[in-house]
Amino acid sequence: MTPFMRQWTSAKRENPDALLFFRMGDFYELFYDDAVTASRELQLTLTARDRERQVPMCGVPYHSVEAYLTRLLRRGYRIAICEQMEDPKLTKKIVKREVIRVLSPGTALDAGIGQEQNNFLAAYFESGPEKQPFCAVALLDVSTGEFRTSEFQGAKARQQALDSLLLAGPSEVLLPAGAEVPGSLEKIPARTRVEDWVFTRDFAVPLVERQLQVRSLEGFGLVGHEAAAIAAGVLLHYVRTTQKNDALHIDSLRFQEHSMALELDQVTVRNLELVEPLFAGQDDRATLFHTLDCCITPMGKRLLRATILRPLIAADVLNARYEAVGEAHSDLVQREEVRRAFEGILDLERLLARLSLDSAGPRDVCALASSLARLPGLKAAVSAMQSPLWRELAARLDTLEDVTGRISATLIAEPPLTMADGGAIAPGVDAELDDLRSISSTGRQSIAAIEERERARTGIGSLKVRYNSVFGYYIEITKANLAMAPADYERKQTLVNAERFTTPELKEYEVKILTAHDRCIEIEKRIFGELRRAVLEAAGRIRRASAAVAEADLLTNFAHLASLRQYVRPALTEELVLEAVAARHPVIEQWMEDTREGRFIANDLYLSATDEGPSLLLITGPNMGGKSTYLRQAAMLVLMAQMGSFVPAQSLRLGLVDRIYTRIGASDNVARGRSTFMVEMTETATILNTASKRSLILLDEMGRGTATFDGLSLAWATVEYLHAETGARTLFATHYHELTMLAEKLKRVRNLRVGIKEGASGIVFLHTIEPGAASKSYGIEVAKLAGLPAAVIERAKHVLKQHEKQERQSVQVETAPEPMQLTIFTPLSQRIVDRIEQVDVNALTPLQALNLLEELQQELKGQRD
Repeated sequence: MTPFMRQWTSAKRENPDALLFFRMGDFYELFYDDAVTASRELQLTLTARDRERQVPMCGVPYHSVEAYLTRLLRRGYRIAICEQMEDPKLTKKIVKREVIRVLSPGTALDAGIGQEQNNFLAAYFESGPEKQPFCAVALLDVSTGEFRTSEFQGAKARQQALDSLLLAGPSEVLLPAGAEVPGSLEKIPARTRVEDWVFTRDFAVPLVERQLQVRSLEGFGLVGHEAAAIAAGVLLHYVRTTQKNDALHIDSLRFQEHSMALELDQVTVRNLELVEPLFAGQDDRATLFHTLDCCITPMGKRLLRATILRPLIAADVLNARYEAVGEAHSDLVQREEVRRAFEGILDLERLLARLSLDSAGPRDVCALASSLARLPGLKAAVSAMQSPLWRELAARLDTLEDVTGRISATLIAEPPLTMADGGAIAPGVDAELDDLRSISSTGRQSIAAIEERERARTGIGSLKVRYNSVFGYYIEITKANLAMAPADYERKQTLVNAERFTTPELKEYEVKILTAHDRCIEIEKRIFGELRRAVLEAAGRIRRASAAVAEADLLTNFAHLASLRQYVRPALTEELVLEAVAARHPVIEQWMEDTREGRFIANDLYLSATDEGPSLLLITGPNMGGKSTYLRQAAMLVLMAQMGSFVPAQSLRLGLVDRIYTRIGASDNVARGRSTFMVEMTETATILNTASKRSLILLDEMGRGTATFDGLSLAWATVEYLHAETGARTLFATHYHELTMLAEKLKRVRNLRVGIKEGASGIVFLHTIEPGAASKSYGIEVAKLAGLPAAVIERAKHVLKQHEKQERQSVQVETAPEPMQLTIFTPLSQRIVDRIEQVDVNALTPLQALNLLEELQQELKGQRD
């Protein structure tokens, strides 16, 4: 192979699973299978390096490579950047090349991630016995330095850990090379295998200690949580290996106790559309995050998103937030002073990360300085607040004026994009640099000055100082004046009519002026490197200041929303109640206001997980009437209250919730062999097996995925179980009117119905929730509104009358010391009982069932006669 291809082969051998971007002059080239893949994914023309076209090749310009890298990273590819390590002008041999960085979806800094989102790299690790494992999940956002780990133990540890991992939505997950991939992780496109020896205590834990510069992880809450520490160490190893860098901005680690926050599983986050729409491509305005996002800084937006996904359960912390939000809410002038102070503060965390990973240019550092320069004004505005949380934030907010001053004194106000262009360092920073710049900019004047001085010294008026590419700078004297040449002149070249000389001064000046530009670049890079190290020494201070900025932004955001939309402060109580007066759904209310579709109808809500109850509300009424909105509205109120926000209601009294469960909608999981009904039953099983008395449960139209009697029976039994065993605050929307009878027999069950107004032209949805059970389902009326043909509507009404006539009085509830049972028929003879027992109900078609019912009815009439 040629020397060039030996370089490529060596780099590819070190990174076999990555697309190798190989720098050649002004292009990054790809070869062989890499070229085929890149040409397909990036729509590039595929060429070849040889005439036989056995070496496929394609490439992209180096100055626009970022856009191509982003597209590949979004598709889950790993990319190795092989860079030229020498200036081609300064070597006569082949340029030395090395892989300087490996990009992957989880370590990319510029992968098109929105400023409100984290780009998490995750590690998943299991240890211990199969039935009672220790499962750990570690998460690291390389672009911000956010680093956290958690650990789960027990029979349900694996599912809890996987739920936690999927909830974070990582771009890439690291797994042991010899481990089996859990099925649920198939949703993450980038699953990277790491050698098993990395997932060991002896390797991973010391790596974490060195990164955090501590002798023990006790201060980080990781004593007794070895699996969590190992998962964190795996992430650090992967980042250091791929980035070829110590990642100094990663200077803290948080052990996340899953019992310290309101728990939300992936199903609930999806069903409630908290941060993403339910279906891809839908309007983001359908999400709670979009509705509540009036934050100004990128750090505040990310904190809002994180708080939505992980609300608080500590009453003292929440009350402190309420007080801070309340103070900002009541003082418009001071609130706006704080919000104005956020303007101009860019993404401190990501700018710091770019600097740490040596991918920041002078403009990035100037942007960091410009953002830090806003901190004194923000601190002054925050300091004017009086509540304890505001005073704490003011104390935590380091203004970093020394860092700002160092950057401002080192760099010019508007530097070039990269250091390769030169001219980034301010005048007066380095004397040699100033001298070299002077030489470069005043070269002609300097030569003219030397020429004038030498003419005066020698008395030769025709003396000339000239330059050519062969001999460089020289002094030319005509033959007639040779006798007047000074003794210190060194002969350089003889011409027919003249002699050319040089002097030590001219030689020195030649070296200076010819190398001035390259030397300037070299000095500027050295100074910039020193500046980078100085800023990174303050990395911890910058990250802490960034966290304070984010929290202040979040609090003023909540206050701004409360003032703008008439939200009120929740009242926390020890009682397990959820009591809301004139409550509204925040997302739908704002959507209606934006689209001018009318005014949201407020409704009251009362739930209590005490003996007085009600702990379970059965909600009946037609589809499109507002049952699902009412359910989701309850969850939104709880979420917002436990985020520390005010809520859309006249008043809210809340006993803190430990977990929110939802069973809403229907969806297949065909790839894993699970039908709609199987998915529904699996989600319901999770609720019944894990919910506590402090939980909030939302069940919407349970049992629709199977036969009517099966679904009714399951729904009936579920209500009984929730009432007797769980006792959690529950909203249960149903189309089974038979369930409403349970309110008469179960102490803590109440009926609610959707308000409907019937008229000659059909029904009108009032969107109110009233006490009592709905008289009928109104399904045919809703179908009429949807535009079904009149013939279908009339036929449906006829069939419905037949059903109602045959099934009237068919359901009775028997009370006894045993749990309540649902009996469909009350037999009058043993022969009818035997016939019913012999029938396979699940195998009957609807027509066969109706015929059977008619036969039994006729037989009963005959017996009575």
